[in-house]
Amino acid sequence: MLLARVDRTLLVAAGSGLLLAAAFPRPDLFPLAWVALVPLLLVMRRRPFAAGFTAGLVFFAVVLYWLNIVMTTYGGLPLPLSLLAYLFLLAYLAVYFGLAIWLSCRLEAVLKLPYLVTLPPIWVALEYLRGWLFTGFPWAIIGYSQQNFSLAIQSSDVTGVYGVSLMLVVVNCAIAGVLVAPKSRLAWLGVVATCIISISHFGYGFWRESQPLEQRAEQLRVALIQGNIDQAQKWVPENRQSSIDRYQSLSMQALPSQPDLIIWPEAATPFFLQDQSELAKQVKQLPKQLNASLLVGSPAYQQLSSDEYQYYNSAYLFSATGENLGRSDKIHLVPFGEYVPLEKILSFIDKLVVGVGNFSPGEVRPLPLNGHDLGVLICYEAIFPQLAREYVRQGSSLLVNLTNDAWFGHSSAPYQLLAMTRFRAIENRIWIARAANTGISALISPAGNVTLAGPIFEPLQLSGVVGLGAEVTFYTRFGDVFAYICLLLSGFFLVFLILRRNSS
Repeated sequence: MLLARVDRTLLVAAGSGLLLAAAFPRPDLFPLAWVALVPLLLVMRRRPFAAGFTAGLVFFAVVLYWLNIVMTTYGGLPLPLSLLAYLFLLAYLAVYFGLAIWLSCRLEAVLKLPYLVTLPPIWVALEYLRGWLFTGFPWAIIGYSQQNFSLAIQSSDVTGVYGVSLMLVVVNCAIAGVLVAPKSRLAWLGVVATCIISISHFGYGFWRESQPLEQRAEQLRVALIQGNIDQAQKWVPENRQSSIDRYQSLSMQALPSQPDLIIWPEAATPFFLQDQSELAKQVKQLPKQLNASLLVGSPAYQQLSSDEYQYYNSAYLFSATGENLGRSDKIHLVPFGEYVPLEKILSFIDKLVVGVGNFSPGEVRPLPLNGHDLGVLICYEAIFPQLAREYVRQGSSLLVNLTNDAWFGHSSAPYQLLAMTRFRAIENRIWIARAANTGISALISPAGNVTLAGPIFEPLQLSGVVGLGAEVTFYTRFGDVFAYICLLLSGFFLVFLILRRNSS
């Protein structure tokens, strides 16, 4: 009886959200994304915005369930406030789904434009806006679901992840169109057009995979050090020595592979390396002992006056002789984690959230290493394609992602982060070395393949070889021009809709 009272349109829409979520890590059933939106498209005309919003709400609730772990366990936020913040974010993100479905339905009703033509660019435009508005949250862009479908994602060196998203929406629309009107010539014309686009898309992927994407004239032997330091113990002063001793021991275990560069993760040193403490000296002496360069995540500060400081989430690079080659600071900070947006208005936040940081953003600053430059992406900076692209444009031969994913516990978040990082390698055809405190530490090739990876929540070292140098791809040169075109098309659709409404 209860099901009979529930709006079946919204139930079907929720089913679409579940199917789409299942395509993401984990369980990573990526083929589902090619049909997941079909149920939503079949019922959307009855209640367009509500159907889209419901699908989005369920999708983001499943994919981002781990946010409550972060906010309660590590942010110290009371459970009621955590749930409130979680629901608010879900509602905000679901609005993008609702707007996409509503606008495509209006265009179909008023301008007689089929949703196969309108929904794909509108969807991409809204995904792009979601990654930009309010500091941006480009998590769970649907193209990321295809991380393990290599042929489908090679086009990212032209369109970025948004081209993969568009393909997914196009295929879903074509299938739904035939199911709604199996005898319609227009629907079958859409299928033919979709087949042509798909052949081009996958053909490009096949062509790119046939090329030696992973080969480089110069190589670098790297060792990734995964300390597996418990987040609850990491910043306890009494544990600093044991943490550094563990990182030193793991680094020593990598010596048989003769690494050129040893990489420690984000905030591996829970103290300021620029100070003259005994622990700082121990870390700075390690490169000489190891006969290898050392890249290490560490907090940093800049003194502005006698009582005023700026703090940074940083990475230091030391040569094999112990010389400090430079520091790279995190640019895209986590709102309400590393800083409080609109601090004067939201000054109460730091009283509610335990440990909210007061970090300042840095600048794009590649670090020099033996005639090459390293581009350092700290933590979730790897989900922002424009940052990786800018490092490559400024000459980086290797991207390094230092992260501390202990915040996420044993959730799907580390796997989702790794999936997004793989796209940064494809977009710029560059190797990426990823060192994570609790995992997933990995090496990613310019084809997006994970050539080496370790388990999560285990202390370990991973040694491997990466190539040096990036291919100057279309995406590296022009960035998200594909998304801009989709934005422009969506803008035209909206203007035409408004003009038609006013004229009638």
